[in-house]
Amino acid sequence: MQDNAFEFSPSLWMTTVFALALVASVALKFWLATRQIRHVAQHRNAVPAVFASHIALQDHQKAADYTIAQARLGLLELAWGTVVILGWTLLGGLHALNQALLGWFDTNLDSSLVQSLALLVSFSVIGSLLDLPFSLYRTFVVEQRFGFNRVTPRLWLADALKGLLFSALIGLPLAALALWVMAATGPLWWLWTWGLWTGFSLLMMLVYPTWIAPLFNQFKPLDDAALKDRVSALMARCGFASKGFYVMDGSKRSAHANAYFTGFGASKRVVFYDTLLAQLSPAEVDAVLAHELGHFSHGHIRKRMASMFALSLGAFALLGWLSQQAWFFTGLGVGPNMTGGNEALSLLLFMMVLPLAGSFTGPLFAQLSRKHEFEADAFAVAHTDGAALSSALLKLYKDNASTLTPDPVYVKFYYSHPPAFERLAKMPTSAPVATTV
Repeated sequence: MQDNAFEFSPSLWMTTVFALALVASVALKFWLATRQIRHVAQHRNAVPAVFASHIALQDHQKAADYTIAQARLGLLELAWGTVVILGWTLLGGLHALNQALLGWFDTNLDSSLVQSLALLVSFSVIGSLLDLPFSLYRTFVVEQRFGFNRVTPRLWLADALKGLLFSALIGLPLAALALWVMAATGPLWWLWTWGLWTGFSLLMMLVYPTWIAPLFNQFKPLDDAALKDRVSALMARCGFASKGFYVMDGSKRSAHANAYFTGFGASKRVVFYDTLLAQLSPAEVDAVLAHELGHFSHGHIRKRMASMFALSLGAFALLGWLSQQAWFFTGLGVGPNMTGGNEALSLLLFMMVLPLAGSFTGPLFAQLSRKHEFEADAFAVAHTDGAALSSALLKLYKDNASTLTPDPVYVKFYYSHPPAFERLAKMPTSAPVATTV
């Protein structure tokens, strides 16, 4: 009796599951993006009633046009990204690259490590080049069109060279160490590699504010004595301390405004974009800082770090199991190296497959993030003027061209921050304050 001709091998199952997940992910993202474009366009010609006396129609329309332009570019990136991932996997691109590199190296252990590192570097370089047109278009066309871009071609090139140098000095040794750990520590290599990644992440939080960030931006101590006294009093009142208050020259690259905490422990510092200080009053700066303090007060940063490390541990464990399954490689269009040394291959394949799951789990993390934002807003309102926070948010929504009318379903999937009308409705000053923005 003949074997069942339709019986799937594990490799074919892997191919089928991957293809279905990719199609479902792309279809979902396309549906959400088109909903967002349609919804924002439909509400472009009228400012929502609650904002009508505070947001001019031309600013509302600018935000709508900016949102639509970003979403349309995102659709092109989605289509191109789908072609690229198929090219790397089922169409054999990663397999061809790996085989070409194998032909340049011997099969002894040392050269196996070098070949694996060369595969990671080659993949990263090719991927960056494939994404480059979209990055340039976003910066020099979309951001430029709406008045946000301040990056010159010379500055862009300088940033790229600095990033390349940083990757060479830090990324290459780290990648080599990770590949060596994966090859040398036996069946539990995934646990040791996770420990290496976790340790590096914590180290970067310590050194990034003082050693790396200044390579790209200037950070000057806040020299406005009155504002410094004001925010110092706020931090003392809320029971917080920091290494200092700094102003970053964000205007060198963008007109967007922001403020953030960075680092932890002794290296924790408060950073204000110069664009933020130019736009907000002292009371509004107080309220925005209080919002950031709210994240620390509620332990959001620690919770997010703990969640990230826990999820990454599960991901590394899954990678540890998949890397031992031949069908994981062949089902994704890659022939594993027969003499071993598949660490880089498994890592790259996993990095391409894992984001597909994020397409469907994203709403859970987005909802949790929005919950944290509401809690931070409540903290800010309790320790500063709620009206000042409302007016600051309105100014930031206007100056950053954030749409006031996003699609509700799109919000559920992608928005880490609640839309303006939801945030203001939760505050004691439920209607925008009578401040022209």
